Amino acid sequence: MKKNLIGNLIGLLIACGLANAQAPAVQTPPAAPATPELNGQIDQLRPNYVLRAGDQILIRAFEMEEIGDRPYRIDGDGFISLPVLGKLQAGGLSVEKLETTLVDLLRKYVKLPQVTITVVQFSSEPVFFVGAFKVPGIYPLAGRRTLVEMISSVGGLQPTASRRIKITRRKEYGLIPLSSAVTTSDGNASSLEVNMASLHENVNPAEDIILKPFDVISVERAEMVYVTGEVGHVGAFELQERESMSVIQVLTLAGGITAAGNPKTALILRPITNTSRRAEISLNLERILKGQDNDKPLLPNDVLYIPKNHKISGRTILIALPVVTSVASIALLLTR
Repeated sequence: MKKNLIGNLIGLLIACGLANAQAPAVQTPPAAPATPELNGQIDQLRPNYVLRAGDQILIRAFEMEEIGDRPYRIDGDGFISLPVLGKLQAGGLSVEKLETTLVDLLRKYVKLPQVTITVVQFSSEPVFFVGAFKVPGIYPLAGRRTLVEMISSVGGLQPTASRRIKITRRKEYGLIPLSSAVTTSDGNASSLEVNMASLHENVNPAEDIILKPFDVISVERAEMVYVTGEVGHVGAFELQERESMSVIQVLTLAGGITAAGNPKTALILRPITNTSRRAEISLNLERILKGQDNDKPLLPNDVLYIPKNHKISGRTILIALPVVTSVASIALLLTR
């Protein structure tokens, strides 16, 4: 029964929780200055890249020697000319959509057609927005654009995004011109972490840098702690720059424990590394609130659960908790 309850709680928390201007074609540099994880995220964006006039694509069509393994340039009207299939619209379609279109057309000639498309040249120098942006993707840089301008043009951040943004720049485009920028271990790139508060609160923030071709702008999901059960407000709370948040701080943000809650049998459900399981840490909040036991830290992705005291009935009254001024600036993210 207890395992089912915890499973249901975790499931509930999880449930909550390019323009057309012409420009000279730009050859894609051979490697991205990023970690394998970041390169993997960029690769996931490529199928959604919207093709433009001037892009050059490599088409591989299984069992269609006429099309061959060769590049095709999208003309000024957005078309490509292919053997057998003739003139086709490509501009304005995503890479994935064009692949699907070609597969459908090739069914007249091949029983099980297979098509892969790779962009080998971009008509405009791109930048990559990966991670918790509202619309992550590959975007044309189109002139002198600042970080804030480009973030606005791609729709901004998701509500659950971290407030720290990372910019990674290839060495051939120069080092990022700020003292806080660091060079990667292999020396092939520089990177800079920017706090969104600095970008929004300052009139001319130094971190609002001019972006360069092939910059990678990445943002992760914010690290959160969760509270559920008999509290004033079930929800998720962002750690921001903190490594942890105390139980008392989280309960204060959650509006305290209801009169129906049982503070003596609270639980911290903590993720076990490299598994889908959680360790159960028993907590006597009554003793903590009375100062008889030390407060406990909640780590990223911890769940604080306040069970119901079945011996109590009647209307719900919040148990007051001390105000924790040090967490006044922590944003409350309501259950999604």
